[in-house]
Amino acid sequence: MGECFQFCKGNMGTLSLVLLLLSVQWSWAQEDPLLPFSEHLDPEHKVRLKWGFDEIQGTILFELTVNTSGWVGFGFSPKGGMTGADIVIGGVGPEGRYFTDRHAVGKSMPVVDQQQNYKLLSLIESDGKTVMKFQRLIGSCDENDLPITNLPMKLIYAYGQNDDITYHSTRRGTKELNLLKYMPRVNPPNSNFFDITMVNFTVPAKQTHYHCKIMRAPTFDRKQHIYRIEPVITNFDLVHHLLLYRCPLTVTEPFEAECFTGVDGECMETVAVWGVGGGAFEFPEVAGLPIGGNVGDYFYRLEVHYNNLNKSADRVDNSGLRFYYTSELRQHDAAVLGTGLVIAPWYAIPPKAKSFLTYGMCDTAYIPEVLETPHDLQVFSVMLHTHLAGRKVRVGHFRGGKQIDFLAVDENYDFEYQEVTNLGKTKTVKLGDKLLVECTYNTENRSTLTWGGLSTSDEMCLAFLFYYPAMNLSSCISLPNAATLISEMGANDTANWVNMMFMKTWNDTSINQYQQTLKRIDQLVVVTNSNNNGSHNKGTLPDLSVIPSAPCMSGCATKSLALLSLLLCLVVQWASL
Repeated sequence: MGECFQFCKGNMGTLSLVLLLLSVQWSWAQEDPLLPFSEHLDPEHKVRLKWGFDEIQGTILFELTVNTSGWVGFGFSPKGGMTGADIVIGGVGPEGRYFTDRHAVGKSMPVVDQQQNYKLLSLIESDGKTVMKFQRLIGSCDENDLPITNLPMKLIYAYGQNDDITYHSTRRGTKELNLLKYMPRVNPPNSNFFDITMVNFTVPAKQTHYHCKIMRAPTFDRKQHIYRIEPVITNFDLVHHLLLYRCPLTVTEPFEAECFTGVDGECMETVAVWGVGGGAFEFPEVAGLPIGGNVGDYFYRLEVHYNNLNKSADRVDNSGLRFYYTSELRQHDAAVLGTGLVIAPWYAIPPKAKSFLTYGMCDTAYIPEVLETPHDLQVFSVMLHTHLAGRKVRVGHFRGGKQIDFLAVDENYDFEYQEVTNLGKTKTVKLGDKLLVECTYNTENRSTLTWGGLSTSDEMCLAFLFYYPAMNLSSCISLPNAATLISEMGANDTANWVNMMFMKTWNDTSINQYQQTLKRIDQLVVVTNSNNNGSHNKGTLPDLSVIPSAPCMSGCATKSLALLSLLLCLVVQWASL
């Protein structure tokens, strides 16, 4: 007994460590980057739907878990009932798995579709629960399938106590969700909120004004996680966008003035962002913005862009952001990385251009030059940003010299509707990958050059990436090499080049030549950490591919494409090792 006691005592620490590691591995195993969203469809929490999507590939993935050992059904309904509903029914019976794509014509047994456009990925029955994972196209090529849109949709469910597919009785329900524009609303324990806002600021009577206020956030003895950010806007006709930056430790005093006129220029690590037309943003369940504890001594800079078109006087503003936080820490610290084109007057967009492209590149291979312990980024959300001339924004993802994906795309960019959007699934950006932010502008109604700058009439090309685990990283951006640009265009110096740009006759030919020059020449790539220490390197821009349209699929075609996608995925994963 004594020997056993000594053995147990000596190995208790090892045993505890093993159990801890197992529990951590188990919790990580529950985190599926392809299924970031989750909702219970019923009040009793017996039916849970998880989903994720890829708008670029045009697919959506579902996992339905129901507390039953019988059949389960799920679908989309025009009005919330059976009539006209697009339904799948599946389960694990005595003879194995069954799964069918159906449609309802009334309050009777749903009819099996001639085209089976849902693909079953897995179907498991265990411990009184049935878990069904399946995939379909976001759009619809079958008259019996309902397309999934950016608007709220009525989801229906039903299930039986056994595998005899008969009337479901009360085991049914309807819930309305916006699957593609989903924003969760959780209420974790020990939660509260604080505001960071302007206080009785009189907006100047001029069209564009950037106002900055440096202040200390509330202090906490131990780290908290911010899980939700809401805009607090008092003048919707004046406030164009808000940014909150974390300052380096060298900033130790409050400050308030017009932006870029003092110490505020040192605070450049983006923490939160809101644009006109946007709403609240909530972080995924696995991540939160850290505040308090070892990050409690920082000052923060609130930047508000006022777009006072009528140059109204004596308008007082108290706009800012509200931060909901909890002491119940999540698995990861989240952060925001600014990417895109450097905001500087070293590029100009010609007038009379129907579709002019600019580019900003982030080469993550240079991140180790500014961080001691860099790592891959798990990107879950993005905010794309241009000004009035912007029409499209695309973020290409490159690995090993080849494009592997689009990180984000907005083919119909609207200056009046800017928001942080969920990607639909968590995307991994490995160290060494390149991200290319491409912005498309239309200046057909302009007669003069549009320069890169801060004013609403100037232009920007930015993508703010929300990711985890957090790094002490501020930005990863680029701009065309000014010296090379001046030389390539035959100018002697900056003044000569500026004069040349103003005097140039801009037509389709000269616009295209200038655009090709901007893309062909070398770029200055700048990566900056939280302490404003940066690396400066040169690089060239890769070529973005065209976004393929999602094909109509059914039957064998669906299975063949799924097999091809699986093989392609395996090849990409093998090549990235």
